[in-house]
Amino acid sequence: MIENKIKTLRQAAKVSTMQESDEIWCVIAGNEEMVNNIAYAAITDKERVKILCREHITSKESFVTKKFDFILLHGDINKVRDLSLMCKDNGGAYLKIAPYYVLNEPNLILSVGPENSIKKFMGDCEKARLKVNFLIEDKTTGFIETDVYITNKLPEFIRTTIDPLFKMADVALSTILISAEEETIPKIKEIAKVNKIFVIEFNKILKEE
Repeated sequence: MIENKIKTLRQAAKVSTMQESDEIWCVIAGNEEMVNNIAYAAITDKERVKILCREHITSKESFVTKKFDFILLHGDINKVRDLSLMCKDNGGAYLKIAPYYVLNEPNLILSVGPENSIKKFMGDCEKARLKVNFLIEDKTTGFIETDVYITNKLPEFIRTTIDPLFKMADVALSTILISAEEETIPKIKEIAKVNKIFVIEFNKILKEE
């Protein structure tokens, strides 16, 4: 009973901090076209929102090349909300990072990658007995672009027919925010590299602002 009350109070604190803050951070991930649209909307309203970083990721696995983009924003909470809704309407994933997390969680790490790779990454961290605190997650509802490069060996008329089918392969993207003890970060990054997911040490981004 007491534990439930504590959880309720903590959740209320998170919501309160989100509501009272004028500015928040947000990471948006998905296909290149969607992220381009988000970037354009941010650039044309740069007084209210700032692009902290933008990455295009290409990952090869077996015969499949997976491509996705993500962008990290900071700015007016209402503008960020509009951009996050635009993201979700177009099948993307987003995480809004309230000051609560920045103030109360040490060594924040953003991780972005195909859903299966993210799950394996978290599982490998657990196997390595790394103390990782899982905070928030979101997944794309649309699929990221994929290329099956075995089709390059097929005749052009066949490739033209089947390429669009492969490009619509069922590959969802996952974005998570975790925190960890500082001494475990090198090992976490090593595991992320093995699983071909992209990680950002959020605290380093804050120092660069």
